[in-house]
Amino acid sequence: MSPTRIAFVIPTLDRSGAEKQLSLLATRLPRDEFEPHVIALTRGGPYATNLAQACVSHTVLNKRWKCDPIALWKLQRTLRSLRPHILHTWLFAANAYGRLALPADTHVKRIVSERCVDSWKAGWQLWLDRRLIPRTELLIGNSPSVVDFYRHLGVPDYKLRCIPNGVEPPPPPTMSRAERLKSLGIPQDAYVIGYIGRLAIQKRVRDLIWAAETLWQIRPQLHLVIIGDGPERKRLEDFSDGVHGPGHVHFLGHREDAQDWLTAFDVFWLGSSFEGMSNSVLEAMSAGLPVVATDIPANRELVVPDETGYLVRPGDPVGFMQFTRTLMDDSTLAARLGAAGQQRARENFSVERMVQRHIDIYREFTTG
Repeated sequence: MSPTRIAFVIPTLDRSGAEKQLSLLATRLPRDEFEPHVIALTRGGPYATNLAQACVSHTVLNKRWKCDPIALWKLQRTLRSLRPHILHTWLFAANAYGRLALPADTHVKRIVSERCVDSWKAGWQLWLDRRLIPRTELLIGNSPSVVDFYRHLGVPDYKLRCIPNGVEPPPPPTMSRAERLKSLGIPQDAYVIGYIGRLAIQKRVRDLIWAAETLWQIRPQLHLVIIGDGPERKRLEDFSDGVHGPGHVHFLGHREDAQDWLTAFDVFWLGSSFEGMSNSVLEAMSAGLPVVATDIPANRELVVPDETGYLVRPGDPVGFMQFTRTLMDDSTLAARLGAAGQQRARENFSVERMVQRHIDIYREFTTG
């Protein structure tokens, strides 16, 4: 029997959460059973290298506008050439273009992946999501909160499935903690708080800087390391420069080795207003770090309060300060929370588990 052909469609192959999950999935599918091909609507990116190393072919369509009829035509032409049995699209643009590119009565099984509680979507985007439900065999959310969001949008239960993100074990360290701290001019006895993620408004990184600056007043050994880039970076740097304690907030920008830096942290912070399922939190847990994060549905599905970390109200920097001070004062507690989080990540959010659950779905559609 010939392999099941799967066309994955995603806006870009940038180094971001959904792109990482797609790369992990596409490169780990058994090739005797599946033949994956990845289509990037707008541009390639770092994950194109991962795909090439695993001999997964990919196509870039160079979409230029939100509504780009030429890109839609290119996608239609590419799909006709690939003749997939399954079309699996990721994120709003790809989910829309992918379902519109195929005839309404196509024999191709259409699966869409949504990765966030998309409260940011405009009315026309929600309208289009509803209009395309009949062209959808299955919608996969990466957390129960994402699934609930689309249930309330009108997607029937039989078309909904939840598959949490998968996290890889931390890579072997290429540098010691001491070397990493030295590279930033941070003293070896410092207490290091880490954040890894996009610098965008919904991430509320300003709250983290405020909390770190205030906590520094009573714990001057504290340093905050911020890894990531985005539209808010300049404003955040200016805000940090304008408050007390210069020199202990470090902006590292985008880093290909971001996950490697987890070994230099004592605790991980995430202050987001909304998320789907945070890869950064999962990676921090996998590295054995206690996590202090905002009390939003997606984070509740990862962080168990008083067992693997703590949850605080969004927009409450005092909560970050208080719980982090507790961890600073009790290294035994911090180690226990970190170990419990590591075990939780290993048992519930492994890449192998994520891949197998997708394989099970693909088999349902091709053998059922």
